[in-house]
Amino acid sequence: MAQGRGSASVGVVFGAVFLCLLLHSEVARAAIYTVGDSGGWTFNTVGWPRGKRLRAGDVLVFKYNPSVHNVVAVDGRSYSSCGTPRGAKIYKSGNDRITLARGTNYFICNFPGHCQSGMKIAVTAA
Repeated sequence: MAQGRGSASVGVVFGAVFLCLLLHSEVARAAIYTVGDSGGWTFNTVGWPRGKRLRAGDVLVFKYNPSVHNVVAVDGRSYSSCGTPRGAKIYKSGNDRITLARGTNYFICNFPGHCQSGMKIAVTAA
């Protein structure tokens, strides 16, 4: 049985629709978490991730007063030393949304003394 050009087009359209549905189902599974829950991003949130099952693609929302705090995405060494490496992404809106990458994601507040006083979190995403 011979097939014309129309059947190839239908296959391409079907494939594109299937791919869109697959991608949408991955995005739909992403969860949104407010760091520090109702208390927001503040001191002593270092234990906040404990017991949470976070995944790559989940979104962390950092809510805070931007005149007294910020959020800096750092590496493990900078997290431990409370340092801000050159080129680090610094968030300052007071309502920052950060999508988690697979592995451990590190965040600090780099206002003087804040990280040292416990304003930092390490979040591991599966």
